[in-house]
Amino acid sequence: MNTWAARLLALAAATAPGVAAADTLRGEVVAVADGDTITVLDAQHQTHKIRLAGIDAPEKKQPFGQVSRQHLADLAWRHVVRVEWQHLDRYGRIIGQVWCVVPGPGPVPGQDVGQEQDLNLAQVRAGLAWHYKQYAREQAPLDRQAYAAAEDAARAAQRGLWADAAPVAPWVFRHAKAGGASDRDSER
Repeated sequence: MNTWAARLLALAAATAPGVAAADTLRGEVVAVADGDTITVLDAQHQTHKIRLAGIDAPEKKQPFGQVSRQHLADLAWRHVVRVEWQHLDRYGRIIGQVWCVVPGPGPVPGQDVGQEQDLNLAQVRAGLAWHYKQYAREQAPLDRQAYAAAEDAARAAQRGLWADAAPVAPWVFRHAKAGGASDRDSER
């Protein structure tokens, strides 16, 4: 892609309705709680809980919950990441898009070693998280399209949780477990 086209795409994403300018956090992943939550240690030795934006992974006690967590750990544990974020959830976690340089033989098919990848999208591509469409309006249009297409492809290939005949979405699982609590409890 030429420089002019890249700038035009960046401008379109930055000015898209519902998408605000992002802050950036850099640090090392020191904990992976589940398939959509990590802890990052920054250069000032402060830790930050990060909730991966735009996705929802199975809960720990759900089928594929531990597999999803392990996949994210394989991608991120002890690696330096860049987190693009716009806001915090009600628990004080940063809601962000997490980027990491692929450390070894590309864990994602077609991914080159040394190339930066979107870990949120990698979870969806692997079939280990849903594209959280309820919050899609908070994503840049290109990310929204990529996440939706990745979920469709994983579902069609029956990858990860899509191998299950009837996978239960985490927001449905949480709602049933909490006796009707809000779906937003995990995201916000």
